[in-house]
Order: sequence, then structure tokens, then C-alpha cells
Amino acid sequence: MQQPLIEIKNAAVTFTNGSGRKKQKIRALTGMNLAIGTGEIIAVVGESGCGKTTLGKMVAGIHKPTEGEVLYKGRNIWELKGKDFDDYRMGVQMVHQDSYAALNPNKTIYQSLSLPLMQHKICKNNMEAAEKLTGLLNEVGLNPPEIFLEKYPHQLSGGQRQRILLARALSMTPKLIVADEPVSMVDVSMRISLLRLMAKMKEKYQVSFLYITHDLGTARYIAADGRIVVMYLGRMIETNAIQAAIAKPLHPYFHALISAVPEANPKLRSEYAMQLPLRSLDMPNLLQLPEGCKFHPRCPWYSERCMKEEPLPHSANGGLVACHRAEEILAEREKKNSI
Repeated sequence: MQQPLIEIKNAAVTFTNGSGRKKQKIRALTGMNLAIGTGEIIAVVGESGCGKTTLGKMVAGIHKPTEGEVLYKGRNIWELKGKDFDDYRMGVQMVHQDSYAALNPNKTIYQSLSLPLMQHKICKNNMEAAEKLTGLLNEVGLNPPEIFLEKYPHQLSGGQRQRILLARALSMTPKLIVADEPVSMVDVSMRISLLRLMAKMKEKYQVSFLYITHDLGTARYIAADGRIVVMYLGRMIETNAIQAAIAKPLHPYFHALISAVPEANPKLRSEYAMQLPLRSLDMPNLLQLPEGCKFHPRCPWYSERCMKEEPLPHSANGGLVACHRAEEILAEREKKNSI
């Protein structure tokens, strides 16, 4: 079996809130296990505050796991040194959600994009850097590139800045790009072109993508042949091939997410995408998480066991799900739909 490009093993990330006697620990991620293969795309979905961005930053080496480890080509990223560390630093790039904040407003696009090329000695001089960046801007659809290289971030639209960020990531010839909601801050008309561009880059360069989003529609589009990871309060609660997961959601939370996506043609809606009423719309406080399954205060299918025992991920329908009653719920749904 081929070695994963990135492997997360039992990783957790804990943040400290406050100081002195009021100091509190917030567990943003817990029990994370995930492998990302070469050329694979994985969509990570969930509500705001579920730990999606923290997961992406942990993979990119911005947040250090307080438990467990993150492996790059089989080696712990926090133990890499010298050329091995440089290989990882160049091999894993990140495209941020806020394209304006991700670019220095006091530098031109050329200055921002040429700096890492010089620092990592990919280009020897300004002429080589300009030539390489011209080719990259052409690839991401910014023409004529010479004009864009001379501009400042505030002179570009949101969609143009996102293309600049993608070009900057590609300039390092990465193996993996962590895309943190890259289309959420651009016009709807621009989203499809950016998604197509990322799909094209994936095919052309065999780049893996960790695509973080709260939009199931864009997740289904960009990861049509990939996998989906559903997160809730810092936990992976379901993972599977995206088409199989959406066709038959196993976890009640994922079922509720799918039922919340509007569909213009009712005939196209899966029988599993029917409305699922939740007991509560409020997420639990991260500082006062409930016992047992963290979703049970909102789950219409909860049982006494759910209130006492937190479920561990187990195999189901070709993927993994963290729910005590997943198979029972699925069987009941299928029985109801067959009548």
C-alpha cells in the first residue's frame, strides 16, 4: 500500500483561554485520524467553530498538536530539520479565506510572490522570478500578467486576489494545498471558475487538496471523486467517499446538514435529504461539553447510551461513522422508504 502524503494520528489541539485563576482550556480538536494520499482531494465540512480551520492549520504546521502527531511522508513534521523541513514547508501550502489579509498591502503582487521564490532559491534573480510568475498568472487566468504583477492588493477584486493566492501556492510546486474556504468571500459568479481552476491544477500537477468549507454544494463539486470529512465540535463524526456519503448519510448531524441544502427540483433530492428536525439549533458551549455523544442534545435519535458513552468511529457503508445507532437508523430509513 502506498504511503500517505500526510497522516494524522490521534491528534488533538488544545488552546488556553484567559489567564490566572480564570485560565480555561479549550479542546479545539480531539482524536483526529486522517490520511491524505498523493493527488487526492478531501472536503472538510461542518458548522462554524467545529475545528475545520484548526485542522487545516495543524496540517500546514501553523498549530502544533498537543497530542498525537502529523506525519509528512512518514515523518513527524515537528521533528523535521534542514532540507527535510524545507521539503515539507514547500510541499504543503495554504490558500486562506481572507485574500486581502493574506497579502501585504504595502507590497506589489510581484514583491509578495517573488520573495518566497528568492528565499527558497527557486529563482536566482528578478528576471527569472518575473518569468516564472508571468507563467503562473497566465495559468490562473490573470491576463496580461505584467499588469497584475505591478498592482497592489487593494487594486484587485476578491476573485483576482484568490487567483493570486493560488498562484503563490503553486509557485512552490506543492504536494498538498490546504484551501480554507477559498470561495466564500467572492461573488457567486466567480465561485465556479475558481473551483474549476483548482480542479484543473489538481489534474495537471497531481496536487492533493484539503478543501475546507461549510458549503456542501462546492464540496460536492470540487471533491466529486474524492472523500468527505464531516466535523462536529472538534471531532470527525463521519468520513466516506463523498457521493456515497451524500447518498446515504449515516450520522444524524450529516443528515441534518444535507436536509438544510436547498434543491430547486424536488425530484433530484435523495430520500435521505428530507427534512430532519433537530431537538435544538444551538451548539453546546466548548467549555461545557455534554457527556457522552456531543451531538445528543440536538439529536432526534438519541438514546440513553448516547447520553453516557461517547461513540468511537467504526466502519459502516464503506466509510467511518461515530454514532451508536447509525446502522439502526439507516435500516429504519430504508425500511420506511421501501413501503
